[in-house]
Amino acid sequence: MAIVSAPAVASAEVEAPGIVLENGVTQPVFSYDEAIQEVVYVEAPMDSDADGRRDLIAVDVVRPAETEAGMRVPIIMEASPYFGRDAGDPLPDQTRGFPGWWDEYFVPRGYAVVQVEMQGTSRSFGCPTTGGPEDTISIKAVVDWLNGRAPGFHHDGSVAVADWSTGNVGMQGVSYVGTLPNAVATQGVPGLRTVVPISAISSWYRYVNDQGVAWSTWSENVDFRYTEYLADYVSVGRTLPGSVSAPACESVITGIGDAEEASASDFTPFWQERSYLPDANKIKTVGTSVFMVHGLTDFNVKTMHFADLWREIEKRNMPRKIWLHRGAHVNPTSFRLPEWQAVMHRWMDYWLYDIPNGVMDEPMADIQRPDGSWETHSTWPDADAKDVDLSFGPTTDGAAGTLSSQAPGGNPTQSFVDQRESQAIKVGNAEQAKPGRLAYVTPPLASDVRLSGTPELAVRMSTTAETALLSAMLVDYGAGPTVTVAGKEPLEVVQESCEPADLASGTGCAEPMETNVEITPERVLAWGHIDVKNSPDLRRSQPLTPGKQYNVKWKTLPSEHVIPAGHRIGLVITGNYDANPSSNRPARDTAAIGSEITVYLNGSTVTLPVVGGRDALGF
Repeated sequence: MAIVSAPAVASAEVEAPGIVLENGVTQPVFSYDEAIQEVVYVEAPMDSDADGRRDLIAVDVVRPAETEAGMRVPIIMEASPYFGRDAGDPLPDQTRGFPGWWDEYFVPRGYAVVQVEMQGTSRSFGCPTTGGPEDTISIKAVVDWLNGRAPGFHHDGSVAVADWSTGNVGMQGVSYVGTLPNAVATQGVPGLRTVVPISAISSWYRYVNDQGVAWSTWSENVDFRYTEYLADYVSVGRTLPGSVSAPACESVITGIGDAEEASASDFTPFWQERSYLPDANKIKTVGTSVFMVHGLTDFNVKTMHFADLWREIEKRNMPRKIWLHRGAHVNPTSFRLPEWQAVMHRWMDYWLYDIPNGVMDEPMADIQRPDGSWETHSTWPDADAKDVDLSFGPTTDGAAGTLSSQAPGGNPTQSFVDQRESQAIKVGNAEQAKPGRLAYVTPPLASDVRLSGTPELAVRMSTTAETALLSAMLVDYGAGPTVTVAGKEPLEVVQESCEPADLASGTGCAEPMETNVEITPERVLAWGHIDVKNSPDLRRSQPLTPGKQYNVKWKTLPSEHVIPAGHRIGLVITGNYDANPSSNRPARDTAAIGSEITVYLNGSTVTLPVVGGRDALGF
């Protein structure tokens, strides 16, 4: 056991005084019962409700009592738009009680835990804007306050200075609460040493749309405006007198819906300012590390969200780690609790206290397979994954065409009629001719094949209408287990009880995922859609010319799957389809229903990320 004492200075290279290390990790030597709790209002550099005053952002702080005697500690921070809906009516000068397990676990180990109410929610001033720059500004202001760069006040008006803070901050959270770390990290904020985005959004456009097509995410009502709905939802529960100008926020929130509706699923400036991907390079400028967690069957915050941001982080060789589990929209405590607490302990010790515990020397990627087992890999996508182009070939026997390395001769074509059917009907029985889809399959695989990365489509097509929706589904054809893991809605995840008692008893956020295993003749591995009118430019759509040929490129969701020997890799090309329980919320363009789409096979390919490259396919 080692007691570490050091000067009380805000340095990323010097450990704070008083922590105790044993087996390379901080020990719970500080009393939680005696910890100091306080409420601070941080001034953000904006006036989002246009009331002539800068917005004040409510912050609950819990920190070891020793910080009153000169000890300086790092901070684990959770920022949420939902606190006002979770905890009733906290008084403006009293904390709401710190929902979650992080405070009880980390405060005794020498950390402060800070929970932040996003602007326009609960006790914070201003108006919510659903992923707008105001979200980011409100939370960034708190990181700045913890580093002495922004003013803070107690409720009585006295100045609040975070002189107990080392300035080292780690943000974590699930769903929208995990999206805010992405937002702040991509601003390159000094002092933000690490972020842990779990089931988090990287682009609000891609949460509400998919490559030009609106997800039928929440309602069959085409006039439904999701961003307006969510801003209105999180603004409920505001408790501080004067913290909200109702007419101003009503106008702001309605304006969000107007802008979303006006975008018509184009990637307009409204959506562009709600994407964190263009600023990913700023994460590296201040050395922020990233630990991502995402479910491979999360059809709410879909898997392209982690993959798109991870791709930006990977190509800049930023410090990173990732867990990919077989589940849906869930908290890691529900499927790997002891390992999760242990890795978070070492991760925060390393990045916030600079304790050399070897966590960065371990394999970068932990991946869970359908049978529940876990594997470790040096990176994701796998370092040995190579892009393999497979061409569409006409049918040789039965109704299924071929996927092969050889492009077909001549100019063969195949057509289908866009019609709404279930995904199961679309992908079922590749050898049966179906008017609403085209199916292409490889020969049976000689050995297991692992896909690791994001498949891409390049399809030459024409249509009989002025609009067209193309959907692609990558399918494992062969009898085997289909694992369905129950997920939760985003609001369920962030509002479920997650106290230490829940962790101990396996309830609340630690309740095990409901898993169902069924033997089926095929499994959909990945899927993706595009509005062909947006194919040349996602920022604006252009009506199609019936009969004209178009070269359309788009991506599916990322794939991390092992396809067994003897099975065939299949690709289904279709248009609209209806949801089923294992793949909810498809994209839809009802105006395209009934049109005929022709695919020109010579010039149409799918690119698969195959570990081992073409040789691994064996054909």
